[in-house]
Amino acid sequence: MRHDSTEYVKRCDHCQRYKPVSNLPTEIYHPQNSQWPFMQWAIDIVGPMPTAHAKKEMMIVATDYFTKWIEAEALSSTKEADVERFIWRNIICRFGCPQSLVTDNSLQFIGKQITAFFKKYGIKQHLSTPRYPQGNGQAEASNKIILDCLKKRLEGAEGKWVDELPGVLWAYRTTKRRSTGETPFSLAYGTEAIIPPHVTVPYIGIEVGSIEQNSEQMRLNLNLLKASARRPLSESPPINSG
Repeated sequence: MRHDSTEYVKRCDHCQRYKPVSNLPTEIYHPQNSQWPFMQWAIDIVGPMPTAHAKKEMMIVATDYFTKWIEAEALSSTKEADVERFIWRNIICRFGCPQSLVTDNSLQFIGKQITAFFKKYGIKQHLSTPRYPQGNGQAEASNKIILDCLKKRLEGAEGKWVDELPGVLWAYRTTKRRSTGETPFSLAYGTEAIIPPHVTVPYIGIEVGSIEQNSEQMRLNLNLLKASARRPLSESPPINSG
């Protein structure tokens, strides 16, 4: 299956036409430390894009450094209120308050309103170097991936990119990343997502599991928890010092 997929991509006209080609020399990898999922996010504004319905021609993209999970949303304006609304709905309400955010020096990221918002939720802000996109490399890499995927899907119909954006994000989240060796979905939720091919092709996670076995295992785990809670500390088994 992997060989067939590789050969298919090699013959795909869109994949070859919009394949990213790096013109920069290779350098030593400089990793960004993120100690737990959704601790640090990189946020950037992408645009202008082809005008879609509701005059949406901008896109805001946020990437978690740990899981590589991407959140993106089409916008008709990029004011401080729009950025604040995006962070509240797509990051805080879904994954909790992050410790820090990496942004550029655009006005919508450093204004009084958004600065007060960061202070309210204890979010530290790290600003990248002006006129140096590599300073926010994680955001730039995510932007490139999304734009390349949209180009492959929308040749000749660029105005429909808003409708295709959720599908692009879903494909990204369920594909293994080279930097982690895992899918963003599995790192975020601890299990792989059931994607459409798993519905038609036998998948061990669906074939082996059953509702009866799952219910029995849940009852057993609950009984063990109750028994452990009732047992006094004096009855705890001795610690083997050897």
